[in-house]
Amino acid sequence: MNGVIIIDKPQDWTSQDVCAKLRGVFREKRIGHGGTLDPMATGVLPVFLGRATRAAQFSENSDKTYIAGMRLGIVTDTQDITGRVLSEREHSVSADDIAAVLPRFLGELEQIPPMYSAVKIGGKKLYELARKGQEIERAQRRIAIRSIELAGSQNGDYLLTVTCSKGTYIRTLINDIGEALGCGASMSSLRRTVAAGFSIDKAVPLQTLIDASDDERRSYVSPTDSVFSAYPAVTIGGRALALALNGNEFHAPCTDGRYRVYSESGEFILFGECRDGSMKTVKSFFEV
Repeated sequence: MNGVIIIDKPQDWTSQDVCAKLRGVFREKRIGHGGTLDPMATGVLPVFLGRATRAAQFSENSDKTYIAGMRLGIVTDTQDITGRVLSEREHSVSADDIAAVLPRFLGELEQIPPMYSAVKIGGKKLYELARKGQEIERAQRRIAIRSIELAGSQNGDYLLTVTCSKGTYIRTLINDIGEALGCGASMSSLRRTVAAGFSIDKAVPLQTLIDASDDERRSYVSPTDSVFSAYPAVTIGGRALALALNGNEFHAPCTDGRYRVYSESGEFILFGECRDGSMKTVKSFFEV
């Protein structure tokens, strides 16, 4: 089976746990995800089946939107409430105070990855070093916060809605906001509502999928080309199609840019890039 399914990931499951479960559910070895979610996080997890796994890299690069809980007055070693408490402070920070500092975190920023992360330095994942009590210097990374706003409160924690670029650590963002407020803060919850252009209203709870019949499961699978729905489409046939199927450049009715490319029978062939009327393959999706 080829295609993409949008899972509403449950809490306490890793992204790899979800993929492992779905390999059994769909009896398909080729399964991967597009964008890791920490175990404590829930929400949109694009999962790719079969030949569609070749599209995973494009979903990982997309902007994402989250609703994050921010608990003021507490700082932990993991930057979320699952970690060891490093400090606690009384505070009198108001919603207005938070709203006043949020504009500082808009746009392009430099962010230091947390020690409890899967970033590799010297061939070792940071969280492996952190679990041994080690902390090493990490280079800053450039990220982009497209939008950030205070979305209310829940159970004493403030809620933030954040749209950001690939590579953004929301818990680090919350830690930095806590520093700006002078009281510290840790992430208390995280729900991803948009990833790879798919929103939470398109997501199916993992348990619902597990309990479904084979026919019901298939109905949740979207075609591979849905990952590229933001790009225009072009149809080819004859010599152009023969060239494309052999990995060669071909002429197509296109202007400069990227396209979904289909055969005359409607099969999604490839994701391509056009320059001066000549199309080359970025990634192919036809069955070999």
